[in-house]
Amino acid sequence: MKKLLLLSFLAIGFLVNAQAPAGYYSSTQGKTGFALKTELSQIISSGHNAQSYGALWTAYQTSDVDTYYENDGSVLDIYSENPSSTDPYNFVFGSDQCGNYSGESSCYNREHLFPKSWFNDQSPMYTDIHHIYPTDGYVNGQRGNFPFGEVNNASWTSQNGSKKGNNTYNHPNAYNGTVFEPIDEFKGDVARVWFYMATRYESQIAGWENNTSQSDVALNGTSTQVFEDWVLAMLLEWHNNDPVSQKEIDRNNAAFNFQGNRNPYIDNPAWVNQIWNPNPDNQAPTAPTNLAASNITSNSVILNWTAATDNVGVTSYQIEENNQIVQTTANTQATVTNLNPQSTYSFIVKALDAYGNVSAASNAVNVTTLDAPVIIFSEDFEDCNNLNFISVSEQSAQDWECLSQYGENNSGAYQMNAYANGQQYPSLDWLITDSPIDFSNLSQAQLSFFTAATFGNTPLNLVYSTDYTPGSTPSNATWTPVPNVNIPMFSGSGSTIEENTFSNIDIQGIAGNAYLAFKYDTTNGEDATRWTVDSFSITAKATAGLSTTSLKAQIYPNPNYNGVLFVELSNAQSYDYALYDLNGRLIINKQNANTRNIKLPQLEAGIYLFEIKSQQQRVIKKLILN
Repeated sequence: MKKLLLLSFLAIGFLVNAQAPAGYYSSTQGKTGFALKTELSQIISSGHNAQSYGALWTAYQTSDVDTYYENDGSVLDIYSENPSSTDPYNFVFGSDQCGNYSGESSCYNREHLFPKSWFNDQSPMYTDIHHIYPTDGYVNGQRGNFPFGEVNNASWTSQNGSKKGNNTYNHPNAYNGTVFEPIDEFKGDVARVWFYMATRYESQIAGWENNTSQSDVALNGTSTQVFEDWVLAMLLEWHNNDPVSQKEIDRNNAAFNFQGNRNPYIDNPAWVNQIWNPNPDNQAPTAPTNLAASNITSNSVILNWTAATDNVGVTSYQIEENNQIVQTTANTQATVTNLNPQSTYSFIVKALDAYGNVSAASNAVNVTTLDAPVIIFSEDFEDCNNLNFISVSEQSAQDWECLSQYGENNSGAYQMNAYANGQQYPSLDWLITDSPIDFSNLSQAQLSFFTAATFGNTPLNLVYSTDYTPGSTPSNATWTPVPNVNIPMFSGSGSTIEENTFSNIDIQGIAGNAYLAFKYDTTNGEDATRWTVDSFSITAKATAGLSTTSLKAQIYPNPNYNGVLFVELSNAQSYDYALYDLNGRLIINKQNANTRNIKLPQLEAGIYLFEIKSQQQRVIKKLILN
């Protein structure tokens, strides 16, 4: 829940790096074949800062979280994940670490997709997160150090369909002994891991062929091709048929943060074929057609197009926004976000095949985003000493009470109950906004709030007044029901709690300066209901109001280390300022400040938003606290 006044975060964008840093691969320009592989090896080796084997447990909590399938925060295990239905079981980070196992679902451990016996358990391969995945310990044991392959008649099958058995991959020189086959969803992931290992350890891998009988059937004893012909053909097929997923991109970023290097074949899948395919395809796909935009909001748009065709196969599409690539997807639909309100963008889409050939552009689509709604009033009742409501009691000693719990998700809330000490009291109690809300220059005003009711049959009404005067008796003012709001009476029995969430209610019928109030009335002798309210907010679009362009202000030092912030204004003497965290929680709110140095409270390190207002103008700055 957020506590905000006259602040919209939609005008501020935070960009998260989803690919390699600028210049990371700049030295590969003009290279192809095994020369490109050698250059990539130097790039990803020089930045590799090997971590401990134990550190992988913690790293997995960032690199391998299921936010893609069930989206339940469990361990994303490629040997138990069911991409099209419910997983047969799930692992919880930390508590389900192996340990001993007696069968599937016992625990998860650290699976070297490139078996560690093939490189004699040597470092840094032994702790390289790019090829060490969290997987079911028992399935990991079934896989052992067998090479990957394809299986028709399995001698053993995991609950998600991973198989062990004799290799049946169709190739003239294929090995026919025992192999392990992952499900199709992760075959491209596995292939790109093996291509990474062949590149990162180019200077060593030629000597691994004869370390075990299993490595001998997969590796060919060279530092160039690295793999036996049948393995290379299979890996290329897996790579081409299973394009890079968002899960791989996110894992690559997490691995980069963990140990300082990247898997280049996730960043640029076309390099696989440029290096290992002796007969590259030079034919580009056809251009995507019928590009169209829908569901346009203030900061996003959905794009759809008709699929392109290719002589081998289209593997992905890249979306360009104002001639800059902003997204890659294997689908024919994409949602583009992080757009600015009331801004025009031009979009095109291009198709890519497995060999890096790029099609001509689709038709262009121009999109103008909508105006962004602004949060003009909000109260989460988390700080009882700093509220945007006042309570007024016209009868009895009972009154609205601010509590630290019982609200939405058991958070802070305001509560009223005319029953106490075994007695019901006649009550006429009001919870009123502490200042009027000016609806004059607003459009599309919408209201959201939360209520909970227990016992009795006391009504709770939400009303507004344009003639109420603070400090006066509320009943002497004219109060009108807030349009489109009907808070249902308690219909249960006893201590049953009935909750209602009211979202985006149209209240455009309110005009002028108006106070809003919750009215609790038991003067009719009805049984008292315990009412709770929470999460009260109003959003709207301003037709006139604060300018966000003219105020010239700077804050420093930023990042801030010592807790003292200096504000420089070029065209104002006094000003108002407020500090918010990224959840919208108000931390500081100061009116009519005339000092240029501000003492900040002790806060956790992170990103905050610093708002400055003066002379009907405002500016919002991102503040980094260290």
